[in-house]
Amino acid sequence: MIRLHGIANCDTVKRARAWLTAQDRPHEFVDFKKKPPAEGDLRRWSQALGGVDVLVNRRGTTWRQLDEAQRESAGSADGALALLQSKTSLIKRPVVEWEDGAVTAGFDEAGWQQRLGG
Repeated sequence: MIRLHGIANCDTVKRARAWLTAQDRPHEFVDFKKKPPAEGDLRRWSQALGGVDVLVNRRGTTWRQLDEAQRESAGSADGALALLQSKTSLIKRPVVEWEDGAVTAGFDEAGWQQRLGG
């Protein structure tokens, strides 16, 4: 089953979930606020995505609210992973674990359509 990770009130997550439902694709939703990802999950996702930078949402409010030292800590993989674990709203959403084992971050309707064979 498709597992979609994110925050329930995030507009992008809402769109992604609605899109999957419209495509008649059952999925499990995991809310970061109720069940934060473990360090192992973040490491696995970052490896699958080609680096932790793909997971860091640098365009959101949470990033803008960080102090300079926190932003600089995101420059190393370990620093970024620690920051993502402590501030889950910094994770680019949604993170999707697909049935074939692939992982994506963000909602890309065309890419998802292609992935699902449509």
